[in-house]
Amino acid sequence: IDHTLLKQNAVWEQIREICQEGMDFGTASVCIPPSFVKQAAEFVGERLPICTVIGFPNGYQTTAVKVFEAAEAVQNGAAEIDMVINIGWLKDKRYELIEDEIKKLKSICKDKVLKVIIETCLLTDEEKVKACELAKEAGADFVKTSTGFSTGGAKAADVALMRKTVGPDMGVKASGGIHNADEAQAMVDAGASRLGTSATLAIIG
Repeated sequence: IDHTLLKQNAVWEQIREICQEGMDFGTASVCIPPSFVKQAAEFVGERLPICTVIGFPNGYQTTAVKVFEAAEAVQNGAAEIDMVINIGWLKDKRYELIEDEIKKLKSICKDKVLKVIIETCLLTDEEKVKACELAKEAGADFVKTSTGFSTGGAKAADVALMRKTVGPDMGVKASGGIHNADEAQAMVDAGASRLGTSATLAIIG
């Protein structure tokens, strides 16, 4: 689980608290806003990976902006990057721009984890498949369902489609609207290898 806090009104005390919970419960990472990465990385040291979001939540920043964001996040101590693709480019079938953007961010991440948010609630099944294919071809480590800030979150059917598309070895992250253990289990059963949720404590009971 990526133990997540991305609310616009999040303050350091709340970020520090989820970092402590992440260390206490051994989560895969904590996923937090970029402006808190350096402070959080100093707080946790080597005890917990810090994940942050790039081009979030709409994905329509220019590639140059996303590249700068990602480079700064890595410099500040981020071990994992969750980037949002440009949905408009996908719908316009400007696939080479999306693949190039993912490749540029992966070159910045190097051995760090890059997850690609495709925002499934805005896509047709055909577009979901294409987005996953582009992410895999560009060398991303994960595809991710959702930001949690659009019209819907993770659905088991989307997770299953994403898993089928990328195969058994690439990561699939389900994120958005996972509130309890039953919902979490449904995502895992559908093929998710990572969950993003702010309800970690409720899920693990």
